[in-house]
Amino acid sequence: MSHVLAAVAWPYANGPRHIGHVSGFGVPSDVFSRYMRMAGHDVLMVSGTDEHGTPIQVQADADGVTPRELADRYNRVIVEDLHGLGLSYDLFTRTTTRNHYAVVQELFSTLHRNGYIVARTTLGAMSPSTGRTLPDRYIEGTCPICGYESARGDQCDNCGNQLDPEQLINPKSKINGETPQFVETEHFFLDLPAFAEAIGGWLDKRENWRPNVLKFSRNLLDDLQPRAITRDLEWGVPIPLDGWRDRNDKRIYVWFDAVIGYLSASIEWARRSGNPDAWRQWWSADGEGKDAPAYYFMGKDNIVFHSVIWPALLLGYSGEGDKGGKPGALGRLNLPTEVVSSEYLTMEGKKFSSSRRVVIYVRDFLERYDADALRYFIAAAGPESNDTDFTWAEFVRRNNDELVAGWGNLVNRSVSMAAKNFGAIPAPGPLTPEDEALLAVAKAGFGTVGELIGKHRQKAAIGEAMKVVAEANKYLSDQAPWKLKSEEEKPRQATVLHVVLQVVSDANTLLTPFLPHSAQKVFELLGGEGVHAPMPRIEEVDDLDGGPSYPVLTGDYTVGARWESVPVVAGTPLAAPKPVFRKLEPSVIEEELARLAG
Repeated sequence: MSHVLAAVAWPYANGPRHIGHVSGFGVPSDVFSRYMRMAGHDVLMVSGTDEHGTPIQVQADADGVTPRELADRYNRVIVEDLHGLGLSYDLFTRTTTRNHYAVVQELFSTLHRNGYIVARTTLGAMSPSTGRTLPDRYIEGTCPICGYESARGDQCDNCGNQLDPEQLINPKSKINGETPQFVETEHFFLDLPAFAEAIGGWLDKRENWRPNVLKFSRNLLDDLQPRAITRDLEWGVPIPLDGWRDRNDKRIYVWFDAVIGYLSASIEWARRSGNPDAWRQWWSADGEGKDAPAYYFMGKDNIVFHSVIWPALLLGYSGEGDKGGKPGALGRLNLPTEVVSSEYLTMEGKKFSSSRRVVIYVRDFLERYDADALRYFIAAAGPESNDTDFTWAEFVRRNNDELVAGWGNLVNRSVSMAAKNFGAIPAPGPLTPEDEALLAVAKAGFGTVGELIGKHRQKAAIGEAMKVVAEANKYLSDQAPWKLKSEEEKPRQATVLHVVLQVVSDANTLLTPFLPHSAQKVFELLGGEGVHAPMPRIEEVDDLDGGPSYPVLTGDYTVGARWESVPVVAGTPLAAPKPVFRKLEPSVIEEELARLAG
């Protein structure tokens, strides 16, 4: 057994999340974590809501509430939505905890002491009408490098280069369209060029990364520039230096504090577990966590923060950049093993956009459809390595043809026949070559599907699991146990049904990481008792250091199925099953398209 860190991108708490968001960070990380736990690994899956920065302040002003009130509102919404999807976080917390503040300030102080954070006078973008700083991402203009007309003030999504707002041609505020004023202000910068060599050497050893992630990351190293990590803000983590910590107009910028959340959430989880040092088993590069792999899950717009900036912070904290230095109180920390980035999910051929009503929020989706139906679509047809379009027609087709008519039908037919004819799982007689061939296909699936999930090829993995389902459906049709009615044929009927129920059990285990809700139902239909697929729970907790209370996602994932074939037990009582999945009427497509049209 090894310790495995699943570090999941932090959803921003300025609104509810839509299905495009969870297709990038949510479902892929949960499938991986569930599989790794079933395979016997000690997984720590952490994240939380990202709650600082000017966008929160801007949205709070528009809603007539404080930033904390806005963050509280959407923190709870997001926690409930991720719970509804069954995402098995060990801890889903938030960046406004005092624990997080302390960890962020520890990293800032050590990086500053080691010489990797330096003060510089720079130009800051201000709103002429409000006098407030405009966040880089809220400024848009033409890229001075490639000419892309919708480049952001921090990065051009067309050419991938990092930018500063003042570099943009014809910059405009995305908030109100005004031209920002650029005024001199003093800020702290992360000396990214001091890590170019160390990060380059580290990236050269990343052999199994998705090619798009590795290529993009290497290209960023060609022109690394110092990057501002503080802003003229009232809302954020205070700067932990004399002369700065009590100022109300300067804060650590959100992108710096958010990535540190992976570490602070791990520390919070350990403190809540009763062993405050337990986090070191996943993080300590010199001690018990030395060989613990760390996988980071996100959408492709966040690659730079996880493949360059976060490694730079970790290297600088450990004293391993060009300037050397000494590790801070937390010791040397592990770098990411892999950055698992998904591409974009579009909707009916358009980019998700709340303002343009091209959106379906997770909450709205779960009110009308089953969580596993969405999880299945994301796993089987999601943006794993290419931008993918979600259409209602394709969602309904996959739900009805693959989940209902394929997997659900196999479960229903096999359990129904066994319950009707035997009242229990029947005992098998001698096996034919056809019986043994099907059982071998199912058992081989554990190696094939598991290896693909471990390599973050979830689309291929669920495809292989569904091939087992297809083989079992073919076997059932070929053997036609419903025709074996005479007393002489009864033993053969029992054998066929025993074999297919064994394969249903195996296929259910193979599909458990993808479809945990229905996996629990199938387990119980086969006479199973107890927990097969453990689920997260929402817990209201007190801040460990005296701040306000808040909800977290957590759970006990030490229980449940293992990644192996478990023999079904003859004589286990069976009852007539209820359908595992709901068939969707074609009218769903028209109804949902009408909602999009407003």
